[in-house]
Amino acid sequence: MAGKGITALSKLARLIPEVKKPARKISFTEKLFWTGLVMVIYLVMTEIPLYGIAKGGADPFAMMRIIFASRRGTLMELGIGPIVTAGLILQLLAGSKMINVDFAKPEDRAVFTAANKVLALVMTLFEASVFVFGGVYGALTMNVAVIVLLQLFFAGMMVILLDELVQKGWGLGSGISLFIAAGVAQQIFWGCFAPLPAFDGFFLGALLALGQAIASGEVFTAVIRQGGLPDMVGFLSMIILFVVIIYLEGLRVEIPISHARFRGFRASYPVKFFYVSNIPVILASALFADVYFFAHVAVSRMPGSFIAQILGSFDAQGKPVSGLVYFLTPPRDITLAVQDPLRIIVYTLVLVLVCVGFSMTWVEVGGLSPRHVAKQLIDSGMQIPGFRRAERPVSDMLNRYIPSLTIIGGLTVGLIAAVADFFNTIGTGIGILLTTGIIWQYYQIIVRERVEEMYPGLAKLLGRA
Repeated sequence: MAGKGITALSKLARLIPEVKKPARKISFTEKLFWTGLVMVIYLVMTEIPLYGIAKGGADPFAMMRIIFASRRGTLMELGIGPIVTAGLILQLLAGSKMINVDFAKPEDRAVFTAANKVLALVMTLFEASVFVFGGVYGALTMNVAVIVLLQLFFAGMMVILLDELVQKGWGLGSGISLFIAAGVAQQIFWGCFAPLPAFDGFFLGALLALGQAIASGEVFTAVIRQGGLPDMVGFLSMIILFVVIIYLEGLRVEIPISHARFRGFRASYPVKFFYVSNIPVILASALFADVYFFAHVAVSRMPGSFIAQILGSFDAQGKPVSGLVYFLTPPRDITLAVQDPLRIIVYTLVLVLVCVGFSMTWVEVGGLSPRHVAKQLIDSGMQIPGFRRAERPVSDMLNRYIPSLTIIGGLTVGLIAAVADFFNTIGTGIGILLTTGIIWQYYQIIVRERVEEMYPGLAKLLGRA
């Protein structure tokens, strides 16, 4: 039975609008339609500016835009940040047993989902208040501040309902994954084909700029561009990064398992190279962005103070020039990276160490440790051939692989994210890491949906009738 705190929180979900589960079986074509409609609504919201907010200015959350699928100064200012933050908080509380939730019980899962929705709405109100009253938009009158706060709150509620629409069976996958992939795809397309003029005299898009450079006989000017503009180095590094991540996503250790009662049933338990997926780099980026934001607050509210000097300072364009925030922000320009090797070394080391730390922590609190996995296998009636069917020997077997892959995987995603930033990769390293995994998940979902539609009997076998 779920704990009292999370149960009380879930009861508040009755006061929030919700999307009902479909009462009939939704066809694959209809799911595609609703998924596409949700994505279109998201993209439209990223283009609608907030009323009462001036355009331009420094962006203290620039580092988190890809992760949270948000857009500066629009209805999608908060993006999926409140949903992700609420989910991480509840997952950490459940993993550390601070709240009692048994995910094997449908009623506990329902309570957990409802509590997550309420907490996401609370986080929406909290984050919107931080943006409005924390100085992100500068000095606002009370009337304008209230209007902006209401816009952010109701836009956040719309995002929660869109995600619920997809997850409850009307669409494919999850709204969170869909929004991240759409945001990254939009950034990649814009970085390659933006027809706007840049300050170097070429188009903003890297491929259009290359065409102009070839026509003018100045090819090298499009290979490496100053000021972090999209260039061919960023384009080529994006292609290479996609190939590398796809290859690494396929690496895994297959541990043979069999059913204790049905001797003919044999399968394997895969331990992936990216064992904890992209969670470490998401948490690390969120941590760095929080430091970035608090540095902005300290500079604007307490200029010249000791805290402001430690956290760092910014130039007129909002770029960090000193302090902790300077070394926690990557130089998204290969020429700037070469000019300041100390910044490269510090940023890479800190990012990798933080990613490894978060990987090891998430394995324990997320129920992915050898002990947790061994218990899950035993409880489901499985065993590892050649090992006694008990939690201890199975855990010892898994302990040969899981801790090593946890550390190596965290180290790898940290290095990929850091190196991609130095080469000004279009779409950013974190964005491509996330998008590659999401595309693979959607490929599996679409294949399964098509197979079930062609062979309805498999739906019952897969438990999806």
